[in-house]
Formats: sequence, structure tokens, C-alpha cells
Amino acid sequence: MSDLAEPIKPRLRGWLHAGMVPAALIAGIVLICLAPTPQAVVACAVYAATAWLLFATSAIYHRGTWGSLGEALLRRLDHANIFLIIAGTCTPLAVLLLPPDQRSVLLWIVWTGALAGIAFRVLWVGAPRWLYTPCYLALGWAPVSYLPDFLHTGGAAVVVLIVAGGLLYSAGAVVYALQRPDPAPRWFGFHEVFHALTVLAFTAHYTAISLATY
Repeated sequence: MSDLAEPIKPRLRGWLHAGMVPAALIAGIVLICLAPTPQAVVACAVYAATAWLLFATSAIYHRGTWGSLGEALLRRLDHANIFLIIAGTCTPLAVLLLPPDQRSVLLWIVWTGALAGIAFRVLWVGAPRWLYTPCYLALGWAPVSYLPDFLHTGGAAVVVLIVAGGLLYSAGAVVYALQRPDPAPRWFGFHEVFHALTVLAFTAHYTAISLATY
């Protein structure tokens, strides 16, 4: 979640995601422990692991100075983790809220899309924002046709939180693509706005999954 063209690295770069590492660790363990079935335990563990990877990798990448090779490796991992968190978020929702046939279809869609997206970002790390940002959005909104089923099984609150999280992630993607707003470039720039929106989106989706789990 960085861009080589940014001339200034704000002083708060990476701190939001660094703070989310222990929070996501504790929240993920709680979710796994309270999952009602073995399948739910596995699904919640997958979701938690993708969240830990996302926030930890982002924090390490953005807070350190790693040299050209380290920067290139961490940047690839950082961007790949966006696809992982999308598929990871869909996994417990599919397992908890969908019947087996629909669950299998959704999981195949999101995980195939995630693996394709990871290959794309790893092999073409310098791809322009206008090209790869819509890929994140397309995969993120792939489950939209399942919202009526989520509503039927999980209730209105779950669906509202799922949609709210999707809108927050989408707003973050737009900020990232446009590099606007950029409120305080030396301290809290557009990238920090993007990170703040990802934290809010993760919180909304975690709450939705928690409600579906408990």
C-alpha cells in the first residue's frame, strides 16, 4: 500500500496499521475460540490470518527503511495481502451464512480471483494505480449477489455492516487511486486517510462476522 512516486513519507505513515496488529491478533483469537463448529473455526482462522498478514506486513513495510530489494519484496507482499483479506473476509461469511452449494461457488470465485490478483501484483508490481485498483474493487464486491442470502440467514445488522465495510474499503481505494484528499502531507497524507478507511472497514466486517458467528 505504497507508491514509489510519493516524494514525502508522512511521519505517521504505518502507525495506524501497526496499532491494529495487536488488536487484530486479540480479536482473531476471540473469534476463533467462539466459533460454533469445526468448519467455522477453520473459516475464522483463515480470516484472522489474512488480517494479521495485512496489518503486520503493512506496518513493517511502511515504518522501516529496507533498501531497494527489501522495499520491492515488501511492496509485493503488501499489495498481495489486499487480495488475501478480501478472500479471507468472504470465507467465514460464506461458511456461516450460505448453504453448501452456494458456499462452494462463492469461495471458488473469491479465492481464484485472489490468487489471480496476487500473481498479477507480484509479477507486475509497477502496474499503474488506475489498472490494479479496480481489480481490488471488483473482487471485493463479488459477493454482492449473495446479500439476500446473508440477510435471510444473518439478519439486517450483518448485511448493513457488510455493505458499510465494503463502502469504506471502496472509499479507501478511491482515495488511494486519486491520491486525494491529502490533508497534511508531512504528517497525515492521503495514504494515511486510506489506511484509516481500511481500519474502519475491517472493524465493520469483523463485527458482521462476529454477529454471524455468535
